[in-house]
Amino acid sequence: MNSVLVFSHSITPRLQYIIDFLSQYYALSWKLTSDEDRFRNATDTGKVNYGYHRIDTSEIFIHSHSLLFESSVRHVKVECFEKNRHKAFFKAEGDLGFDLFAAIFYLVTRYEEYLPFKKDMYGRYAHENSTAFKEGFLHLPLVNIWLQDFKTLLKEKNPALVIQESSFSFVPTYDIDIAWSFRNKGFKRNIGGIVQLLLKGQVRKMAYRIKVIRKKRQDPFDSYEWMTWLHDQFSLKPIYFFLVAKEKGKYDKNIDVANAEYQQLVQNISSHYSIGLHPSWASGDIPSLLTKEKATLEHLTNQKITRSRQHYIRFTLPSTYRKLIALDLTNDYSMGYGSINGFRASISSSYYWYDLRNEEKTKLLIHPFCFMDANSYYEQKLSPEAAYEELTQYCKTIKSINGTMISIWHNSFLGSDQEFAGWKEVYEKFVASMQN
Repeated sequence: MNSVLVFSHSITPRLQYIIDFLSQYYALSWKLTSDEDRFRNATDTGKVNYGYHRIDTSEIFIHSHSLLFESSVRHVKVECFEKNRHKAFFKAEGDLGFDLFAAIFYLVTRYEEYLPFKKDMYGRYAHENSTAFKEGFLHLPLVNIWLQDFKTLLKEKNPALVIQESSFSFVPTYDIDIAWSFRNKGFKRNIGGIVQLLLKGQVRKMAYRIKVIRKKRQDPFDSYEWMTWLHDQFSLKPIYFFLVAKEKGKYDKNIDVANAEYQQLVQNISSHYSIGLHPSWASGDIPSLLTKEKATLEHLTNQKITRSRQHYIRFTLPSTYRKLIALDLTNDYSMGYGSINGFRASISSSYYWYDLRNEEKTKLLIHPFCFMDANSYYEQKLSPEAAYEELTQYCKTIKSINGTMISIWHNSFLGSDQEFAGWKEVYEKFVASMQN
């Protein structure tokens, strides 16, 4: 037995999306039918009745919520309750006690982000608006937890059903916003920085900066050789995201993309590891910049760029994702918050984005992250030791459901800058601990 048949009185794009999602998640064929007789008479298949009344004794019955049969976005009442020691919502009759399909859809599509919401200081969706934060499950990949319980029920009802076991994986990713702290900043920026230090009487810092510029000392953000050593030591396959904005601004302070040493850095890393585009802050306001930045990175590396992660995790649904799709960016790593660690979509597995405005599944594959060094340091005010505990807890949780753990680090945290003392060691300790 290697398939599951789902009955529904009506087949909609939203329901079909969830069936496709389950097929991908379980690596198992899921099919829909609205023919009650076909469903009742089906043999050699798992059976899930997504309707209003029971049909067959061998089925799993899920009393359906209205959400997957609608074609608009409206305020949906979400009331959480305890189910198997975790939160659930869309309470309903049936074998699960809630509408699993509608609840998954609500979370992974980020349905609530299409409704009016309060913005944070950067104009982004504030995490405080989310159901996951309000109900205290932001730290959990709740969708994976639900699906693990559901798999157990599927197997109990259908012992012959073959469901492949997934395995835990760790994907280290890096955002290269500012490749060097002092080097290659250009004459004007360096002179300005030196003069400021002189006026403040910080002579030692001024002398150190001059030595770095003259290549007598290593730049405090230069952690690239160490990162390569770490990857080789533990057989890691990282992804680097490069900011290649040509226009500088308050939030876009990268090294000039015309700088020869920066180009060499990008080319060297791209020849050994997977890379992606880190769209600038400005590209969120001027769409044409995104096109130019992608072309710049492709020209530098002589390869097609298909991955992206938004700078400052600045994105708005559905407009940002539509822009990525229009440029053939097929894998996005922005699904998380730039203000707190956790699971923005309550899932630690990759999935295809569903455009709620167009009511269609897209070709954009979403790769959620759960931890970013900058969140721990700037937003959550954690010490390196506390961040290590946070990392290990996420890892333990994701391992328990055989998910994928994606973390974000910046080269600045992994260098020799005293502001980030201890963070490099924490990262190495964490990576080493996963080998056990």
